[in-house]
Amino acid sequence: MKRILIIEDDIAIAEIERDFLEIEGFETEIVQDGAVGSRMAVTNDYDLILLDLMLPGMSGLDICRAIRNEVDIPILMVTARIEDTDKIRGLGLGADDYISKPFYPPELVARVKSNLAQYERLKAKAGTSQSSDTILEIGSIRINRSTHRVYVDGKEVELKNKEYELLVFMMENNDIVFSKERLYERIWGMDAFGDLKTVAVHMNRLREKIEKNPQEPKYLQTVWGVGYRFRSPKHL
Repeated sequence: MKRILIIEDDIAIAEIERDFLEIEGFETEIVQDGAVGSRMAVTNDYDLILLDLMLPGMSGLDICRAIRNEVDIPILMVTARIEDTDKIRGLGLGADDYISKPFYPPELVARVKSNLAQYERLKAKAGTSQSSDTILEIGSIRINRSTHRVYVDGKEVELKNKEYELLVFMMENNDIVFSKERLYERIWGMDAFGDLKTVAVHMNRLREKIEKNPQEPKYLQTVWGVGYRFRSPKHL
């Protein structure tokens, strides 16, 4: 049974999340204080965190940073804030996805299932990598898929979960143009009814980490009006 920690100070919302998740067979635990939730997230064995951004005791953004520095599990932000900057900051700190309040409970459940499924697939793929396909290398970028370590010009760079998945997928399918909808479906594991800004945020974060000049990317290129592609050196 998958265990989910709900960090949410509005008990009515937390109970809705709990009820719909438990109907689907998940085990849940609710905590209303941010600082307490942060400690529980890193000291207990959970499979996913549902995290509100506005919390007493400790902000959701600080909690996200603290959790991601300690554990490698999906973090799904649930927020009433509408400013893109808050969502971008959360995703940049390591959140895997977000959903805005008020939300449709079945959609929340679908997002939880999708993020868990993607996480399990990623772990399984890493665990079954063979020596012949462990290394993925294009140009100055080298990925060891068995260890999830990424190197640019020989120097290791740290990528969050979805950043890593996105980069691997783009490199495995280099020179193919993908729409935001297709990338959302592939990386987040569901039809693209989520906020497609999630894709743009992760793409921008990736550029900051792997491109010498993120404003004029060599690898992760935008095809205006269509989507994105990873450009291989043979076509540069």
